[in-house]
Amino acid sequence: MGSLFRSETMCLAQLFLQSGTAYECLSALGEKGLVQFRDLNQNVSSFQRKFVGEVKRCEELERILAYLMQEINRADIHLPEGETSPPAPPLKQVLEMQEQLQKLEVELREVTQNKEKLRKNLLELIEYTHMLRVTKTFVKRNVEFEPTYEEFPPLDTDSLLDYSCMQRLGAKLGFVSGLINQGKVEAFEKMLWRVCKGYTIMTYAELDEPLEDPETGEVIKWYVFLISFWGEQIGHKVKKICDCYHCHVYPYPSTAEERRETQEGLNTRIQDLYTVLHKTEDYLRQVLCKAAESVYARAVQVKKMKAIYHMLNMCSFDVTNKCLIAEVWCPEADLQGLRHALEQGSRESGATIPSFMNTIPTKETPPTLIRTNKFTEGFQNIVDAYGVGSYREVNPALFTIITFPFLFAVMFGDLGHGFVMFLFALLLVLNENHPRLKDSQEIMRMFFNGRYILLLMGLFSVYTGLVYNDCFSKSLNLFGSGWNVSAMYSSSHAPTEHEHVGLWNDSVVRHNRLLQLDPSVPGVFRGPYPLGIDPIWNLATNRLTFLNSFKMKMSVILGIIHMTFGVTLGIFNHLHFRKKFNIYLVSIPELLFMLCMFGYLIFMIVYKWLVYSAETSRVAPSILIEFINMFLFPAGETHGLYSGQSGYTLVRKDSEEEVSLLGSQDIEEGSNRMEEGCREMTCEEFNFGEILMTQVIHSIEYCLGCISNTASYLRLWALSLAHAQLSDVLWAMLMRLGFRVDTAFSVVLLLPVIAVFAVLTVFILLIMEGLSAFLHAIRLHWVEFQNKFYVGAGTRFVPFSFRLLSSKLTDDVA
Repeated sequence: MGSLFRSETMCLAQLFLQSGTAYECLSALGEKGLVQFRDLNQNVSSFQRKFVGEVKRCEELERILAYLMQEINRADIHLPEGETSPPAPPLKQVLEMQEQLQKLEVELREVTQNKEKLRKNLLELIEYTHMLRVTKTFVKRNVEFEPTYEEFPPLDTDSLLDYSCMQRLGAKLGFVSGLINQGKVEAFEKMLWRVCKGYTIMTYAELDEPLEDPETGEVIKWYVFLISFWGEQIGHKVKKICDCYHCHVYPYPSTAEERRETQEGLNTRIQDLYTVLHKTEDYLRQVLCKAAESVYARAVQVKKMKAIYHMLNMCSFDVTNKCLIAEVWCPEADLQGLRHALEQGSRESGATIPSFMNTIPTKETPPTLIRTNKFTEGFQNIVDAYGVGSYREVNPALFTIITFPFLFAVMFGDLGHGFVMFLFALLLVLNENHPRLKDSQEIMRMFFNGRYILLLMGLFSVYTGLVYNDCFSKSLNLFGSGWNVSAMYSSSHAPTEHEHVGLWNDSVVRHNRLLQLDPSVPGVFRGPYPLGIDPIWNLATNRLTFLNSFKMKMSVILGIIHMTFGVTLGIFNHLHFRKKFNIYLVSIPELLFMLCMFGYLIFMIVYKWLVYSAETSRVAPSILIEFINMFLFPAGETHGLYSGQSGYTLVRKDSEEEVSLLGSQDIEEGSNRMEEGCREMTCEEFNFGEILMTQVIHSIEYCLGCISNTASYLRLWALSLAHAQLSDVLWAMLMRLGFRVDTAFSVVLLLPVIAVFAVLTVFILLIMEGLSAFLHAIRLHWVEFQNKFYVGAGTRFVPFSFRLLSSKLTDDVA
């Protein structure tokens, strides 16, 4: 694996591909994934390039394969995915494969259409049988009737109908029967009444079971209707209304004998259709099962073939030499592999003249390639989300592997929570080859891709939890406390010491709710705790005050060290790009400003920790006041941390003004920290006034930025305090309540309390608080750390590799 410190050294190579070997050579290059092609035909339309016909052929094959996979999935046939990726098909087999696929498509379409027609006829016949069965109840006569006059009401009961007149006109009674959707019955009946003016009689009834619609395949509820009408004109209107409401109209038999014969014929035809349909489905399934065996391999081969022709369209065609010329970016370490791939392609094609390559000099900026593995990929993605690194500049991902989980753990520090996160990540790491994890949903896939980040975050959180001595908001007394309570009693001291120290006695213990341990009393403080915070602070009322002071100073120290390290990495960039003036006029002034101000602040914090003890803590000066007095020149005398500090303040003020004038960003602003000779430079007129104003603005920006960035690192203290307090509140509201219940019911109540506590711990403290700390850690790296040296204005190296092609067949179906 290449170094993570800088990107790979790239070179521009020119490939001379013979026309007969170009396809095989690119197939070999695609399998190895060594080069990134440059488009030499940017001014040529996509439809005017040389291999546009081959690309269209590949798209046609993709369409056929997508249709085959759609039919296979519809038939619920398992689609096997090959473990190995087949190579691109030779040119001799492409026409044969296209012919086979087209023939298979035509056959499948014919069989599928026949199946759909048979299925539609079957559903229509089933509807017809249900219609005959229901309409049989509408007519209760056992003998034949003549519909010309029998269905009319008597003249003495209906004076509106002139029966003798209608009979002379030869009007006959007609019937229309069929099925209608349940939701359209009411509107259908109203429309018949209004259009036919009451000269129709409609009878309908609901079917007992829903039926499948022959047109749409949807299972819905149907109504069977029978409409009797008088006259041909009204009959035409009724039929048109039935068509408008998409009714399924079937012939209505006029006699009982005709009804019986129709029913028998329908039953026979339904049985025949069932037999033919089953045989058609069996044949169709056999064809699809045979196609499913090779459809995965063919889909991968067509994708590779299409990718090859896309790359060939980016090459220029030399008419005189009858070859294709391609320009590619290639890592210098892979040049030998590139030559081997060209030799392999020429050998497979059987060409007499082999393809070859040579490197060409260029002033263009190469793409950035940083090789990663499954462990470093997640950290590199965090850096690339800010911006792809410029060519050959220092890569922050190497240091992010340690600093990112550590800063996260400072904000998330809890032994119990960190151990749970570590176990979850360890489970993902141990089962990383499980197919269900790789093909899981989006949220679970995010956790799986960042499993190594979670593993280190959990491990570092265990360490910071030991330093904070915090496990589910409780302290662990592993080594014994360094404070001795019994030494505060007066009985353990000589009578001569009682007047000088405030010792305890029975009266003091009995009448005071709060007792104070005095470290100046001999024997009370026996030494620091071996690892982290002493567990006795978990019982102290001023625990929060003590932890605030400790975590605030710790955050400032860590932040200044982190930023100083970022400025130092900028020196390595200037050394690599041979910009000595930037070292003297940018990096060194930045370091001086950082160390003389905030480095001195760290010195005061450490000096106060080492010099002042419990006996002299009351006379210890405030670091914040001393730091402010360094700039304000107080009129009165100040005590100071050490002798001669006031004199140093005067010198520090003068030097700070000089440094601030020198502190600037990159003087060669247009170069963007690129390697000398890798970018075309244009001569510009030197304007001293413009350069001076730019550098003064950058100096002020850097000085103010250092102050704001240092204050930004206080989020380490704030989130650590918030996490600890939220964990303490959750324990007090649930677990402490469960432990205080009467012993008779404690076990019964404790189990659900523990379950609720576990669920809230996972969702609130692990997921929500963990996400908050994760985002703040990203911000500290992007804004406070990387902007000290990282430009991130490069372009990613995207090689021509078949491994980058999607191998999931569901994407093709979509």
